[in-house]
Amino acid sequence: MATERTLSIIKPDATRRNVTGKIIDKLESAGLRVIAQKRVRWSQAYAEAFYAVHKERPFFNDLVAFMTSGPVVMQVLEGDDAVATNRKVMGATNPADAEAGTIRADFAESIEANSVHGSDSAENAAAEIAQCFSEGEIVG
Repeated sequence: MATERTLSIIKPDATRRNVTGKIIDKLESAGLRVIAQKRVRWSQAYAEAFYAVHKERPFFNDLVAFMTSGPVVMQVLEGDDAVATNRKVMGATNPADAEAGTIRADFAESIEANSVHGSDSAENAAAEIAQCFSEGEIVG
């Protein structure tokens, strides 16, 4: 297994309900290590830039509004096959389809307010991490 890094974002629905620690516990219990972390509130411009790949999709404006509705916790996770491990721990995007015990099965409110974001590939993880953290903020 290759050690890699991935981006994890705990979304506004989860920070509002104060389940950040429970989510981090699930990630760490799966063997992922938090090597960078910060709690921030995204501006509209920041959210639009982060989700630019979805700009033409019908849900884009709602996604930006949701992601700017409260604080998020951004993290760089490191571990063996971190992207795949994080995605498994998160569960299916639609919480109704998420396996029991996953973050989304346990904490998501809806398909939009699904508590977490995770990079979908090593390449996207590298780009998202670079967008969210400076090298000096990552302390492995």
